[in-house]
Amino acid sequence: MPITYSQAGVDIDRGDALVERIKKLARPTRIPEVVADVGGFAGLCALPSGLVDPILVSGTDGVGTKLKVAFAANVHDTVGQDLVAMCVNDVITVGARPLFFLDYFATGTLELDVGEAVVRGIAEGCKLAGCALLGGETAELPGMYAPGEYDLAGFAVGVVERAKMLDGTKARAGDVVLGVASSGLHSNGYSLARKVLFERMGLGIHDQVPGLGRTAAEALLVPTRIYARAVRELLAALPEAVRGLSHITGGGLPGNLPRVLPEGLGARLDLSAYERPAIFRVIAEQGPVEEAEMRRTFNLGVGLVVVVAPEAEAAALGALRGAGEQAFRLGEVIEVGADVPFEDRVQFDR
Repeated sequence: MPITYSQAGVDIDRGDALVERIKKLARPTRIPEVVADVGGFAGLCALPSGLVDPILVSGTDGVGTKLKVAFAANVHDTVGQDLVAMCVNDVITVGARPLFFLDYFATGTLELDVGEAVVRGIAEGCKLAGCALLGGETAELPGMYAPGEYDLAGFAVGVVERAKMLDGTKARAGDVVLGVASSGLHSNGYSLARKVLFERMGLGIHDQVPGLGRTAAEALLVPTRIYARAVRELLAALPEAVRGLSHITGGGLPGNLPRVLPEGLGARLDLSAYERPAIFRVIAEQGPVEEAEMRRTFNLGVGLVVVVAPEAEAAALGALRGAGEQAFRLGEVIEVGADVPFEDRVQFDR
């Protein structure tokens, strides 16, 4: 008896149906530079006109084990924003404008409503970033994933004029380090967070987390904040004063801030300068997790760091706050010896 692809676990019709849903979600993200709609073999996007010596900037990432929380909670419309954020927030650190995003969604058995929810979150992230959802790939891979699970990856492409590119080389000792608040864990450290909440504390996914006033699912699925609009307004207001931008992801402040500082420079930070989100306190106390481990695993409430000239501190804070961000002075750039290891170039007053 003949066998079909569908009997082997891949339903082409269901995949085509999802593409039609995706087209509707992608349409509101379209920008003037987009040449063709979703559905072709390749996404097409022109460079913005009037740019001098444009440089293309790319970033790729996934969501990691935060997906395990989405599976357990059966909530799938937020991790798409996380995916866009993890890519776009890297691209903007060199001063680039995000142009477009493409995703890869892979699952064992395609569930239309789940796939649509995921892409809805991706489209929302693209709208927040001001970039187009230009296309992507949906793969149905029987036997590769447990029932009800999927994986996500994606990449963003942006553009910046060479003369306006940020590379951190202009940073100087005495420059001010500003912090821009995260929305929580963002998309890093979830293996440790899950171990503490679900194994050490014994919580269920929909149980209230003591001291938070919300469930584990609600606390862990807060979408990653996208800083594209705030950075665009900051650079427009202070094009010469911004020395560097650092997206605080895995590795925390010690592992990310030095990446945008020249050799011989580090930073001294005061973590009492802002209120750390309560989820970090719960993880630290209930683990318990030592402070040094917290600092190198999580963002601790700081999703983006901005290094600015001292005389521009007030104006930079005003621009970031005017764009809807919580921003605060976090510390200053300092000189460090040539023999100081990379991970020790960030010092803490607290």
